[in-house]
Amino acid sequence: MLGRDFFSRSVHEVAPDLIGVTLLVDGVGGPVVEVEAYDQGDPASHAFRGQTARNAVMFGPPGYAYVYRSYGIHWCINFVCDVPGRAEAVLIRALAPEHGIDRMRARRGLLADRALCSGPGKLCQALGITREQDGLPLDAPPFELLAREGTPAIMTGPRIGITRGVERNWRYGLAGSPFLSRRF
Repeated sequence: MLGRDFFSRSVHEVAPDLIGVTLLVDGVGGPVVEVEAYDQGDPASHAFRGQTARNAVMFGPPGYAYVYRSYGIHWCINFVCDVPGRAEAVLIRALAPEHGIDRMRARRGLLADRALCSGPGKLCQALGITREQDGLPLDAPPFELLAREGTPAIMTGPRIGITRGVERNWRYGLAGSPFLSRRF
């Protein structure tokens, strides 16, 4: 199981290292197949303009969940990285559903496994993630993070759904995964 110390590094080191790590929330989840990195100097980051009540968790300490609502519709989960005071986080974009698939299907109203967790909002709905998990440590229930086995083939590319910082190839994905939110 990964501890908070795993996240005490730059988001640019942590993000690719999360590909293949198994994320479980109350026993539901699977291996992470797609993430995006955001740091404080990034104009696409929630922390770019400084600390607010909404983004306070991003400012540390590392190893905690930062959960926010996107477009007032979908919950998104990020893992806080680096050191307290330096706002860095990894957006978890997609995972391969392996554990608790029946619960995921019930929450999403879907039968097709490929679409259960192929996007940050879908993933949070399937895993039952809401604002209630904001600020919780990633190394304690309801979370469980299991280390990956081996070294996966990782692709990089531009992040999705942003208008600033688009030139930064800070999106990482598992090569060949059918569960990505969008092809590279």
